[in-house]
Amino acid sequence: MGSGGLELPPGESGPVGEDSDVPSGGVSLARPMEIGADLDWGEDAWAEVRQRAQRAGRAYIWLNLVEQRLRAVVAAVLRPVYEPVHGDEWVIAAAGPAGQEWVQRAVAVREVSRRKGYLLDPADDTILSFLTLPQLRELMVQHWPCFEPYFDDRREVELALDELEVARSAVARNRALSETVLAQAERMSARLLDLLGTSRGAPPSSGRLPVDAVEDLVGDRFADVVGVHPDRVRLQRKLPAEDLFGGARRLDAIGIGLNLLVQNYSGRRLVRLAESGCRVRLLFLNPASSAVRRRERELGLKKGELSRTVEMNILHMRRVRSRLRDPAAFEIHVFDETPRFTAYLVDGDGPDGLAVVQSYLRRVRGMEAPVLVLRGGGRDLVQGGTVRADTDVGEHGLFGTYREEFESAWTDSRPVS
Repeated sequence: MGSGGLELPPGESGPVGEDSDVPSGGVSLARPMEIGADLDWGEDAWAEVRQRAQRAGRAYIWLNLVEQRLRAVVAAVLRPVYEPVHGDEWVIAAAGPAGQEWVQRAVAVREVSRRKGYLLDPADDTILSFLTLPQLRELMVQHWPCFEPYFDDRREVELALDELEVARSAVARNRALSETVLAQAERMSARLLDLLGTSRGAPPSSGRLPVDAVEDLVGDRFADVVGVHPDRVRLQRKLPAEDLFGGARRLDAIGIGLNLLVQNYSGRRLVRLAESGCRVRLLFLNPASSAVRRRERELGLKKGELSRTVEMNILHMRRVRSRLRDPAAFEIHVFDETPRFTAYLVDGDGPDGLAVVQSYLRRVRGMEAPVLVLRGGGRDLVQGGTVRADTDVGEHGLFGTYREEFESAWTDSRPVS
């Protein structure tokens, strides 16, 4: 010991007789050495990371919406009860002894955020803003008599929040999220938001095709396209024909053979749909036209094969029409021009329109062609508690373009007796 300091033992020296550069009383440091680590990521690794990020991003948007909504609900119900007595510390009072640990942790995190300048919005400078989803759930459960007048089923709310916890934990810790868990989280989030009373701001067509959280937030980047599918098989997994056409009040369709409707929606259902008041206009490619023969050559089909399919579809629709009390409400036409696309416009004259559109590719059958799903009526945006239609999006969307194309083709077409 010297001068009251602590003398560290010397480091390991080399073999006896070898000079050392380490001064007496110093500590030797390990020299850098090659350990053979490979820091590069291959194509497979990047693909996996991107997939993880995509799933986590979708789940985060849903969880963020649920947490914000639940925070607003808790504040609306409990603040009037506790704030008059406890002021700004009403959340601490509401948590009570059972929640003392986690509410104090939220208080500490808020203080750190204040000191480091992490609070970018003064509205977030509240204890409530630092509570997690499980803690908000606990406040709701502890004070259920206060929430009971607003919700029908406590158990359903609790189960939905519990099922979200798996996805929330994975996203919070940046762990892998399986496709099954993501689908469950999206389904439960949508259900929970509906239970918490947010469905009033959804567009009318959400009953036929529910509004996706990602669509709701960034959909304006893609006009009114709300779905893209590689082929019709994948479309029908997401949007079956029963959901697309069921309950429609108007159905306009144009294409070569309209197989999505004719072969996937039974004649009995079509009769019920028309008898319930739905007006139907079906526009087939004329099976005797030269355009059918050109299409047969493009697809490598035998001569007459496609025309016979179209004829059978038209005959089937004629039989449906013959069973109706008002055949005039079920119109069938044919056109002779080169077919450019097939489109099914459901309720296209109102704010709840939905469309399925496919372009005709030279050597690809309709079942295998990419599919666009369009939501008509403009995009509904909630501002200041009221819903308004985003007319700018509606004007520049694709739904109106295809509807105009249908009307133009219908005007030039011929009726089928």
